[in-house]
Amino acid sequence: MQKFGAYTCNLHEIAAHLRVAGVTSVVMESTGVYWIPLYELLEAQKFEVFLVEPGQLHSCGARPKTDRLDCQWLQRLHTYGLLKGSFRPPEWILALRAYHRQRQMLIQYGAGHVQHMQKALEQMNVKLTEVISDIVGVTGLAIIKAIIDGERDPLVLAKLRDDRCRRGEAEIAQALEGVWRDEHVFELKQAYSLFQAYQQQITLCDQQIEKELAKLPCRSGEKPVPEGGKGPGKNGLRFDACGPLFKALGVDLTAIEGINVGTALVILAEIGVDVSRFPTEKHFASWLGLCPQDARSNKTQKKRGPRKGKNRLKQALRMAAQAVGRTQSPLGVFYRRIKGRAGGVAACTATAHKLARLIYRMLKYGKEYVTQGMAEYEAKIKAQVERALKRKAAALGYELTPKAQACPAPAG
Repeated sequence: MQKFGAYTCNLHEIAAHLRVAGVTSVVMESTGVYWIPLYELLEAQKFEVFLVEPGQLHSCGARPKTDRLDCQWLQRLHTYGLLKGSFRPPEWILALRAYHRQRQMLIQYGAGHVQHMQKALEQMNVKLTEVISDIVGVTGLAIIKAIIDGERDPLVLAKLRDDRCRRGEAEIAQALEGVWRDEHVFELKQAYSLFQAYQQQITLCDQQIEKELAKLPCRSGEKPVPEGGKGPGKNGLRFDACGPLFKALGVDLTAIEGINVGTALVILAEIGVDVSRFPTEKHFASWLGLCPQDARSNKTQKKRGPRKGKNRLKQALRMAAQAVGRTQSPLGVFYRRIKGRAGGVAACTATAHKLARLIYRMLKYGKEYVTQGMAEYEAKIKAQVERALKRKAAALGYELTPKAQACPAPAG
């Protein structure tokens, strides 16, 4: 048995050894990020590489657990064709995905320093969070910057409020009377500096994402480009990405209720535009973990929730489903109907499943999204309820008759 190191020169030796041995297909187990260098090198040298998740080994039978035995078991299962390779987007999408994931990580790190600023303000008994909804908004950042620069007069600080702020200057000034200890101000200053540093890095990520979007081939043809947008909130993209996304995807995914520019970018960065790897929309939803698991034992169906996993697209669709639930649309009615029957978690999963199927159809067939009218959707739901009632009545030996067609009751 050959042994190789982990340096780049050793990886080239592995590829050369496999080629001399006549190996054309390689299977690897995904463990952290350690598989990426070897996977990319073997793929670049035209090997057929299968990346499998560790759970597939356990589902194919129990074995003694050592690295050497795992390799032998992988080779044997791969020979029998029992292993399925994990989904990996095409090469021209990987750079965009890396920049976007880096951006999401920076947003998470920056959010931690927002909490540090809130902690420092609370220690100084400055109740800024009580009078404004977001301390890193226009009003909040202006007040924090003034505090760091040495301003202590609450009346002067309150004058920095934005005109759109709901609270008045007098109420804000009352909340800004604090205990100005030097160590707490120093803590606030450092948290503010780190937050601003992450915001600068997010801007640099957006510049790289914009460049990568410009490199992607145009699939929209002569279709008119929809109106631009950067996405909602302070964490939205800092450039107009609606047009580049539409050209890369070939369809306007933001036409779907709940799908904004940020969610459309997650879709493009995580799966690209080719969904042919998934035979049907059901396979796609199952890969996302938005379908109940089929667990049976001796003809007994066990109740199990969707498959767990940290799929970024799944998380984005669940967030979009929550936004859909607040809209007056057929999808919003569907969310609220499921929520009233099975709860918020089930409604979020069911609506995200419906969004995933819509996205799959649009990407596969290149057709635009057609919004269903509320009257049409309500008529459809009413017809479904009537059919269910008729089946129940027939099962109990009754006949369901519409009220308008019912025979009038006899007089006196």
